[in-house]
Amino acid sequence: MLGITLQHILGMALILFFITMVGIYSGKKVKTSSDFSVGGKKAGAAIIAGTIMGTLVGGASTIGTAQLAFLYGFSAWWFTLGAGIGCLILSLVFSDPLYKSNKETVPQILTEEFGSKAGPISSIFVSIGTYLNIIAQVLSAVALLTSMINISALAAAFIAIFLMAAYVIFGGVWGTGFVGLAKLILLYASVIIGGFLAFKYGGGVSGYVKVFPAQPYFSLFGRGLLIDGAAGFSLILGVLSTQTYIQAILSGRTLRESKLGSLISAVLIPPIGLCGIIIGLYMKMNYSGISPASAFPQFVIRHMSPLLSGIVLATLLVTVVGTGAGLSLGISTIFTKDIYKNYINKTANDEKLLKVTRKTIIITLLSAVVFITGNIKSLILKWSFMSMGLRGAAVFAPLCAALFMKGKVNSSYAVASMVLGPIFVLAGKLLLPEKFDPLFVGFFISLLVIAMGRFAPRNNKETNQKTCR
Repeated sequence: MLGITLQHILGMALILFFITMVGIYSGKKVKTSSDFSVGGKKAGAAIIAGTIMGTLVGGASTIGTAQLAFLYGFSAWWFTLGAGIGCLILSLVFSDPLYKSNKETVPQILTEEFGSKAGPISSIFVSIGTYLNIIAQVLSAVALLTSMINISALAAAFIAIFLMAAYVIFGGVWGTGFVGLAKLILLYASVIIGGFLAFKYGGGVSGYVKVFPAQPYFSLFGRGLLIDGAAGFSLILGVLSTQTYIQAILSGRTLRESKLGSLISAVLIPPIGLCGIIIGLYMKMNYSGISPASAFPQFVIRHMSPLLSGIVLATLLVTVVGTGAGLSLGISTIFTKDIYKNYINKTANDEKLLKVTRKTIIITLLSAVVFITGNIKSLILKWSFMSMGLRGAAVFAPLCAALFMKGKVNSSYAVASMVLGPIFVLAGKLLLPEKFDPLFVGFFISLLVIAMGRFAPRNNKETNQKTCR
């Protein structure tokens, strides 16, 4: 742990004060549960981009990317590169039917098309996948906080979840949107400055090429074609299947704003990963004995002026906290709208739903601390890739069927694909060789079952249920 000076603290205080003021302003806009979950459909392109990037650009794309780059080089780019590709497809292909669905959650879309069973099943697997990514954010926060101050990993984890809960619980999408936009500006400046300094101090292209061999450090498939290919594929599927990003599309005041917001995200996300890679490689070059997870924060502390370092550290902290908060919002929205309202308390009024949403956020974050106690030293991006892959295997194929093949896929087959896809992914983690990602198996099974459902007779019972609804 390196010394934190008064100037570091001043820089951090300035940023945290600024973010707090933005959060207070955004919280004033929350009057109903609809405002909390989809911003009352008033968000412009900038807020939509801020919401998407406020969760996609977090600990995994900064601290986690530098960690993986420290170990393997450019294969760490797949998180932000895959996320950018996913946002591009979201803008060009999926935003139109999603926006016109006039729903608030992915399970609501699936339930309308495939019947009542689709809702809780998709809710469970989407929430599990999202939960894994919250763990990645908590691990990122632990790496950051323990690099800054002399505390235990467990204490750092509790601090992280407290900040995540406070970040989102008063603002919902408005909180993640406005604060995400402010954070995005700060993060971009911070990461670009860091990447530029690392590139300069490392001797430019020639300096890095001289030190690192082409394989694995300068290959996008440095860990193997199947592993890194699946990593990028999981991000694309995950973006197109995740409640938080789809929720941002649904919050737009117009379809054009929703498309533009996700397109802005597609352009701005990948460069952040490149800067993280350069920082990770620089720390490998000069401080090979450090913990890989601490590469990014230690670079900031060692190679930036104290005031700037404090500003960047606070920005990283807000980035990690904002992503975890946004993901917990996605889980809580699904639980409240699709499980609590439909199966636990059907008469709950708007005020009650808002309270349940906020309580669910707290419970979700507290449980994450228990889960990470035995995984403190694991790769941050491992959890993020697994999270996206599991969500994609459960939701992507049936969601495509619901949006683009309305009335053409047998409901029973669609529901079966939601169950079999993630089950094969989880089973593959236990049974398949480590170098083969089970995402391919789970995705293929899910797609195959949907294809079978396309040519199977329609389930008349489900059709009649949907007509009654």
